[in-house]
Amino acid sequence: MSIPRYAIRHIALAAAVLSIASIAGAQTTDKKTLTLQGAERVIAAAKAEAQKLQAPGGVIAVVDDGGNLMALERLDGTFSAGANISIGKAKTAVMFKKPTRFFEELINSSGKGRTVMTALENFTPLIGGIPITVDGQIVGGVGVSGAASADQDEQLAIAGSKAFETSSMSMTGGSPPVSYWEKSKVDEAFSKGAVLFDGSDGRNYMVHASRREKPGQAEIHTKDADVIYVLQGTATFVTGGEAVDGKTIAPDEIRGSSINSGETRKIAKGDVVIVPRGVPHQFLEVTNPFLYYVVKVR
Repeated sequence: MSIPRYAIRHIALAAAVLSIASIAGAQTTDKKTLTLQGAERVIAAAKAEAQKLQAPGGVIAVVDDGGNLMALERLDGTFSAGANISIGKAKTAVMFKKPTRFFEELINSSGKGRTVMTALENFTPLIGGIPITVDGQIVGGVGVSGAASADQDEQLAIAGSKAFETSSMSMTGGSPPVSYWEKSKVDEAFSKGAVLFDGSDGRNYMVHASRREKPGQAEIHTKDADVIYVLQGTATFVTGGEAVDGKTIAPDEIRGSSINSGETRKIAKGDVVIVPRGVPHQFLEVTNPFLYYVVKVR
């Protein structure tokens, strides 16, 4: 059976289109893009590192792969110029695809000629800028300034840049890995009171295995809600009211000597209490030991 000429022309055209599409596909790649949620994860990871190092301050800036600012957070106690410096560090790390330490050390050590680099537009050759890489692609940059030292700036930036390395969550919001602690590890944590999960991979929650052997101070967490589950013992728990002699002891954390006009309740094994962020709370008259889980949600 012969094939009509018009059919042959259509087949040839279709083959040509498929061939062109195949060539075009071979010449392009899937590009990963940093989302706002991803930028917030970078900042959360850097903040967690700041708390771990007890950094006195710092400004954390995140830019996309074009150097455009996506998110910025200024920790308490940071000088006002920190924001512009942090943004400059993040942009420099992206533009040159290198940590900014490379450029500061190059300028300081190479002598003649290299100082001309400082005249480049949007160039901030100061330690504390790190590219953000996902699956081998640079998707943005993070810059930190105003911590205790340049090295600490860099430590915070590195922690932020690794926000996507510490979990299998994709840039588009895939599921994080399951976390597991066997009984012996949990018992060990409760024996001294410890953090089981610190949220350093950018998730908005932490899990504490808490232990009290005596009453505590009045506490206010300005950004974290506490979900408390009592595992063992009893305590008098005061919530609400106003903290007496409240003082900031760390970013977003206030402590006081006592609480005025709060609500008092007795809590025991099996009880659950949710304390919203910003609400004063205090443990009084605890048994020894008093064990409880705290899930901190931000």
